Amino acid sequence: MSHPVVWFEVMGSKGVELQSFYRDLFEWKIDASNPMKYGMVEATKGQGIPGGVGQLGDQPWPKVTFYVSTTNIEDSLDKATSLGGKVIMPRTELQPGTILGMFSDPEGNAIGLVEEAA
Repeated sequence: MSHPVVWFEVMGSKGVELQSFYRDLFEWKIDASNPMKYGMVEATKGQGIPGGVGQLGDQPWPKVTFYVSTTNIEDSLDKATSLGGKVIMPRTELQPGTILGMFSDPEGNAIGLVEEAA
């Protein structure tokens, strides 16, 4: 697969409660011991993908997002736009080595992009 899904995210207005819900429901190990209290979910035993559960920032709605690996976020955003999508976060370097972008598909679903070396 040339563009695998590499991360998922479940966000809502009550991050701690969401973390507890998914921890109790699926027995996920969720570590939120960071300044943002973003719950990092680890893949175990070589199964699944890692992800996060946390509280929304400025978005007024809950969301579930998955992130897809790409070697060039700008090219992927351009292609998404040409196919009817909309850029909702341009290529952004959050910290050294973590580069993200995001678009919405024609139905409004948010899809994240993670830029990784080829």
